[in-house]
Amino acid sequence: MFDFILAIFHFILRVYKNFYPPEVPKAPFPIRFGILGAAAITPPALVIPAKSHSEVVLKGVAARDRTRAEAFARTHGVERVYDSYADLLADPEIDAVYNPLPNTLHYEWTMRALAAGKHVLCEKPMANTAEEIREMFAFAEKKGLVLLEAFHYRFHPAGQRAKAILESGELGSIKSADFQFMLPTGFIRQGDIRYSYALGGGAMMDIGCYGMHLFRYLIGANPTSVLTATLSPPPFPADPLVDQRTTAALAFPNEVTASLTVDYARPLRWGFLLRLPNFRAIVCCEAGELEIVNFSFASLWHYIQVRSKGAGKKERTEKAYTFRESGVEAKGENYWMTFRYQLEAFVDEIKGRKPQTWITKADSISNMEWIEHVYVKGGYGPRPRSTFKFSD
Repeated sequence: MFDFILAIFHFILRVYKNFYPPEVPKAPFPIRFGILGAAAITPPALVIPAKSHSEVVLKGVAARDRTRAEAFARTHGVERVYDSYADLLADPEIDAVYNPLPNTLHYEWTMRALAAGKHVLCEKPMANTAEEIREMFAFAEKKGLVLLEAFHYRFHPAGQRAKAILESGELGSIKSADFQFMLPTGFIRQGDIRYSYALGGGAMMDIGCYGMHLFRYLIGANPTSVLTATLSPPPFPADPLVDQRTTAALAFPNEVTASLTVDYARPLRWGFLLRLPNFRAIVCCEAGELEIVNFSFASLWHYIQVRSKGAGKKERTEKAYTFRESGVEAKGENYWMTFRYQLEAFVDEIKGRKPQTWITKADSISNMEWIEHVYVKGGYGPRPRSTFKFSD
């Protein structure tokens, strides 16, 4: 009983410190961030992590509505408010830009930010098409700037520990994988931008991009084909090419297969009871299986279950809130969000230090290519390019 109470206490303390981390003094010459928009993801993705990073300051914010930007700045201690995104990019005191705008706007405002000489941390998926992502990275390389797609889970020790277990050979070679990312009914409501085709909405574009990314990471390869894909529209009036639910089966090298289910409206239990979100992946191997639960927000709570086959083999559960728990020498505290680990890597790259891990150009491009393949297989076709025409 005492162990249970102690575990609950540590959980509450960790979650509290996730959202209220200790603030640290700022070092000389920090990275000065500008924020595009006042998106709901920005506080956990950047504002809170910045508090415990000595080399990050929140210099400015711009939104479509200046009143919203002013309210955001007051709430989160951002120094400056601009009349427009263009005004923010024109400020020579902005070093890096965080782009959490709707998917369709990622290409335009990332390219504009790069043209203005700013490093960019861009939310996932980085653009509507793989072609746009290629152009974004090509331009960043030409300008000598850092561009990173914000798959924050990859920087946390939990996902890396799951990968290390699979690579150790303990469970033998991978045979199949199953990914589920389902949200409760009513969590994403009618009118949400995720249901807007014009803004790059759709379950596969949104939560599905995590599944595609995690598959490719844990299996260690790109798919070879999409075997099946079924896309279902929402039950209310919406663009017919926006999916509320997607299921897909993919083939990988060495006869490995993977199934994916993403859903904005997880069915009620027994027709009336609301279900919790379901974020998990199960990888089946020759000598057992590995399951990782809540990989996307692992800093709050997660577990990695290892189930080995054979006589005398015991099931075990691991957790990794810091790299120290995995026997890896790397920075991190148990209250660091996945986003805080990501910010550490982004700043290290800008400062010329080697990040603990990184999301490469090839990784980002391949992920969108296979999302496009799923949409094509399901009969929806790939998302169109942004209407923005960039000229360097």
